[in-house]
Amino acid sequence: MDRLQGMRVFVRVAEGGGFAGAARALGMSPASVTRAVAALEAAIGARLFIRTTRSVKLTDAGGRYLEDCRRILSEITEAEAVAAGSTATPTGVLTLTAPVQFGRLYVLPVVTDYLARHATVAVRALFLDRIVNMVEEGIDVGVRIGHLADSGLTAIRVGSVRRVVCAAPDYLERHGVPETPRDLRAHAVIGSSNPGALPEWRFGPEQRMAVTVQPRLTCNTVDAALAAAVDGWGIARLLSYQVALALAEGRLRLLLEAHEAAPVPIHVVSPEGRRAPAKVRAFVDLAAARLRADPRVNPAAP
Repeated sequence: MDRLQGMRVFVRVAEGGGFAGAARALGMSPASVTRAVAALEAAIGARLFIRTTRSVKLTDAGGRYLEDCRRILSEITEAEAVAAGSTATPTGVLTLTAPVQFGRLYVLPVVTDYLARHATVAVRALFLDRIVNMVEEGIDVGVRIGHLADSGLTAIRVGSVRRVVCAAPDYLERHGVPETPRDLRAHAVIGSSNPGALPEWRFGPEQRMAVTVQPRLTCNTVDAALAAAVDGWGIARLLSYQVALALAEGRLRLLLEAHEAAPVPIHVVSPEGRRAPAKVRAFVDLAAARLRADPRVNPAAP
């Protein structure tokens, strides 16, 4: 049995929870299904299932291999459709990534709209506060906030956000309002341990003014830093979309607006550009249009 057919059998066993069910679904004998999985395990040199008299469970290696098999089989299906002339119909599994909070607030609505439009596509949404290697991690589309390195990715700018300094009114009543960035040294500062966080906050359009901060509270998530600021513990520096609701509700106030750095760009990126499969092109076009039309993401939007 060839390797691709072995993958198909393996996926069916994993999704159906057993060899007998996979055999019925595939029109094969149980013995043939067992031999196919055994041959696949021998070929890759790893055990894929833990078998007992009552259950069949994936091993850790099997779980990882299942995701790869699904992706490979989806890509083969799409390649065959393209070769047959079905390039206009998005099919397969689309894997995308975005920062956690931005993904939840702005990308997820695009994803659900995309799924409603394209019944033959499934989406894996990975909301992560780190920069992923899209090629190595099998990501089709990403939304990135920040200046892009020369990575070879095709990028479409869809908007920008500001880095803002903020605090709760209660905190400012107790400790005063900083008038210049250097005044922050006399205040309680809430820091971030996220990848890319710096021990200094830079100010001004060209970020020439640097203030070294020594946080007494350091958080590894945006939600935690935001909650601490709203609770009046100290001063935080976050992105404008992250604090928009708290500002609108009066739970936070902006500080040092005259000293803000230049806005940070937002891009939709993909490794393949316009040569990408239909599922990718369709999502990129939809995401770019939706995000550009949102004034919370694109200040230039009407």
